[in-house]
Amino acid sequence: MLDFITGPLFIISLAVFVIGLLARAVMYVRGLDARLERVAYSYHTDRSIPGALVSIFKWLVPGGTSGWRAQPVAAVLFFILHFGAVLIPLFLLGHTVLLETYVGISLPSLPGGVADVLAIMALSGLVLLALRRLSSPALRQLNSGQDWLILLLTFLPFATGLMARFDGGAYQTWMIAHVLSGELFLLLAPFTKLSHIVLFFMSRAQIGMDFAIKRGGATRGGAFPW
Repeated sequence: MLDFITGPLFIISLAVFVIGLLARAVMYVRGLDARLERVAYSYHTDRSIPGALVSIFKWLVPGGTSGWRAQPVAAVLFFILHFGAVLIPLFLLGHTVLLETYVGISLPSLPGGVADVLAIMALSGLVLLALRRLSSPALRQLNSGQDWLILLLTFLPFATGLMARFDGGAYQTWMIAHVLSGELFLLLAPFTKLSHIVLFFMSRAQIGMDFAIKRGGATRGGAFPW
């Protein structure tokens, strides 16, 4: 069972994840319409590219934007969750072995203690974000079944991974649950809101280009007809 889910099923899941997210990125770019959105994305790259990079960078820095500063609690929880959600899948020892074996990519590994702390932080952030959704009337109105599915899909790999590490008596059971939940995450990511893994960067780049070219950015050069 472990040989199958850490071999062929892992390769299939990873392929769906990578190809699906690339397809979502291409669809996003192809869906841009300069006439509808009144931004000439393919022109004025001297403004648009720096604007895109600055927009992405500022949203990746805690407190880097007015949006983060206006919601400090949500910002803290977001970063607590995503530190673990990014670092553990890429740099946990077992994951780096799989990547090197089947993809040929060799990455450094996190110390076990650091990975444990990151996993606990991520789970804490998830639980607190869920409680925030339940306690805020505005967020409760926006909640959907898919939102809770996303939280569950993110919660399970961390929880089962920690159980596999600390419950030695049922290690194999928890490890199978961990691998399967992680692969379910990979398989569903391109088809759910988890696609923000790549679409976050696309949308932040688009907005950065918009502001750099049109909304004030044009004052650093020539005026636009619109």
